[in-house]
Amino acid sequence: MKRAAAIQMASGPNVGANLTEAGRLISRAVEAGAGLVVLPENFALMGMKEEDKVAIREKEGEGPIQQFLAEQAARHGIWLVGGTVPLEAGDAGHIRAACLVYDEEGKQRARYDKIHLFDVQLEENGETYNESATIEPGNEVVVVDTPFGCLGLAVCYDLRFPELFRQLANKGVEIIALPSAFTALTGRAHWESLVRARAIENVAYVVAAGQGGYHVNGRETHGDSMIVDPWGQVLDRLPRGSGLVVADIDLDKVSQTRRSFPVLEHRRIDCNLAR
Repeated sequence: MKRAAAIQMASGPNVGANLTEAGRLISRAVEAGAGLVVLPENFALMGMKEEDKVAIREKEGEGPIQQFLAEQAARHGIWLVGGTVPLEAGDAGHIRAACLVYDEEGKQRARYDKIHLFDVQLEENGETYNESATIEPGNEVVVVDTPFGCLGLAVCYDLRFPELFRQLANKGVEIIALPSAFTALTGRAHWESLVRARAIENVAYVVAAGQGGYHVNGRETHGDSMIVDPWGQVLDRLPRGSGLVVADIDLDKVSQTRRSFPVLEHRRIDCNLAR
């Protein structure tokens, strides 16, 4: 049996300070026995404005954020899911929000570029988000084989699109890493329900690592990082603040649940719908 951790942060506009905090929490996760560690979305920077992340974009395989992730994975001998890293996009005004996976030797083993971009206006509190103004969407569904099982990748707003997670299931996913930075408003309404639903319907573990607290830029994120098992049970959670959650990953439980409750085999998507 293996152990996973989801790290929760309240990142700010100082990259160096954020990396220091991430390193401290990674060390705590390792001390707790975790061999798979998931960082939240935007762990290295929650800027004062959206364009700040464009200013620190990196080429794939180069730059201080990627170097930090590789060094942390190798130093601790863990598999590390690097939340999202701002990598170069097709034009100078955009980035790719890339979720990078490193193995225990510090080698990059997978990259997933966030597909669904958060372009919404929240009438309840007047907040407006327009990720497509600075982020170029990805278009590839990504899984990677790890010592913990088949790991699928998704990021934050992706959580609202079950079609993506079904494609991960079609690729054999057993664990889903979900770095996030849910708003406080939408998180209170939907976060737990969506995380548990994605675990239940795909009969997989979900390791959901969120930003959680008040940020220097005035934003408030929901937090409530959690690890959910294939039956939808919350194994550990952290409502607010910096910290981590830890739980065992039992692939036998995935297999047993899928045998006794074979919902993935019962899908009927080839039938004609009555009009």
